[in-house]
Amino acid sequence: MEFEQALQQGIFLRRYKRFLVDMVNAQGELITVHCPNTGSMKNCLAPDTPCWYSQATNVKRKYPHTLEIVTTLAGHLAGINTLRANALVAEGVSNGLITQLQGYDTCRAEVVYGLENSRADFVLEAANRAKCVVEVKNVTLLDAGQGYFPDAISLRGSKHLRELIHVVSNGERAVLIFCVQHQGITSVAPAEHIDAAYAKLCGQARQAGVEFYAFQATLSPDGIKLCREIPVLL
Repeated sequence: MEFEQALQQGIFLRRYKRFLVDMVNAQGELITVHCPNTGSMKNCLAPDTPCWYSQATNVKRKYPHTLEIVTTLAGHLAGINTLRANALVAEGVSNGLITQLQGYDTCRAEVVYGLENSRADFVLEAANRAKCVVEVKNVTLLDAGQGYFPDAISLRGSKHLRELIHVVSNGERAVLIFCVQHQGITSVAPAEHIDAAYAKLCGQARQAGVEFYAFQATLSPDGIKLCREIPVLL
C-alpha cells in the first residue's frame, strides 16, 4: 500500500479524548491531529518521539490530519491506523502473499453475517468450495518481547470469535488474521493478562476449527505493506 502523498513527520506530544493527538510539525508549529484508533495503544505512545501523519483530501474535516505511524516506547515503528489493516490484508490476498486465502473467485467486504448481527471484514467465495469468512485484527502491542492482541478488553473481539465458531459449525471456513503493524513483533498471542475472556475464546475457536494467521508489515513514510507470516501462539 503506497500513500498517494508521503506522510509528513512530526514530534508526538500527547493523546487525549481518545481521538485527538497534539504534535509539533516540521515547521515547529503545535497542531492537533485525528487519532484513528479506539484501543489503548498500550506501549505505543512515547512523548517527544518522531511520528508521521497523513493529509486528508476532505477540506471540510475539522482535523485535516490523521496520525498513521508512531515510535513506540521500545523505539520501534508502529502503524496505529486500524483502518489500514483491512486494506493491507486485501492487498496481501491480491498479491499472493497470504497463500491461505488463494483460489477464491469473489471477495466481498463488510458483509452482514452471524447470530449477533456482525459484519465480516471479508467473505471469500468460489464454486465447489466452502465459503470463507475472514476477520482482521490490527496488532500493535509489544509487551516483554511478545506481541499481543487485544491491548484492552475487547467485547467486540470476543463477539467476532463467537461468530467465527458458529461459521465453522455450519460447515463453512472461518479465518482470523492478525495484521501486525509493528516492526518489533515476531509472534502474536492472545493477551490473557489483559482480556482473559478473549484468550479463552481463542482456544475454543481453534479447537472448533477456526484458523489463525499473523502477517507482519513494513512501515515507512511512503507506504505500508505486509511482508511475512509470523507465528500465532495459541
